[in-house]
Amino acid sequence: MKITLLGTGDATGTPVIGCNCPTCQDALKGGKSQRTRFAVLVESSEGTVLIDSGPDLRYQLLKAGTRHIDGVIWTHGHYDHFAGFAEFHRVQYNVDVYGLPETLEYILGYLQFLHPKKHEKEMYEPFNLIGLEFTLFEVIHPPVKKSIGVMIRQGDTKVVITGDTQREIPQRSIDLIMEPDLLIADAIVPPTVEVKKHMNTVEAFDLANEIKAKDVVFTHLSHFFAPHEESVKEYPLGYDGMVFDFAEK
Repeated sequence: MKITLLGTGDATGTPVIGCNCPTCQDALKGGKSQRTRFAVLVESSEGTVLIDSGPDLRYQLLKAGTRHIDGVIWTHGHYDHFAGFAEFHRVQYNVDVYGLPETLEYILGYLQFLHPKKHEKEMYEPFNLIGLEFTLFEVIHPPVKKSIGVMIRQGDTKVVITGDTQREIPQRSIDLIMEPDLLIADAIVPPTVEVKKHMNTVEAFDLANEIKAKDVVFTHLSHFFAPHEESVKEYPLGYDGMVFDFAEK
């Protein structure tokens, strides 16, 4: 199993249009502070799956050299997590899409012209794609009524993607995601910046400790961090194109 962080930015991405902060200026120079919108590529010997499809998907897939997607799992119906799906126009039709019934209904109201194949899934019920096991679990991301994270398993290897969430993740979800090999955690800001709908870095570290994650990487990052090479000395920040490769146990 191979996991690639295609996009590690928040809803605006970095650089932010019109912003002259040090991080946005660093991003304009092409460094790792440059962050496109959220998407994760999951690969196995049997195929490829996207977790979310942010607005920068065309650029991300070209950069990653990805030629075909076997499925897309949507965590929730916010623009920065689904709008890039439209880039499949005249490239790949009838893409298999997965998510909660409410999420699919909302998103496909915008994207039905691509005629995707809809697969409604419920939380905590595992399903198989590309030889891997996926499980959707509940997180809290107001004002979205139902938002999910995604757990992926291959043999004894376990990867958890929180999706967008506050720290108050339901106990049933906590019990499910214990002891992952990798936690990919929403950590939109450092603790000096107030946030309500997401975790900050302190909360993301706290979650990683609670579930005893063997490794953790932060994503969905804003320009409120210092430039990447400075911030990464303090926080395990992900960056666009970052790869985690797991040999099957």
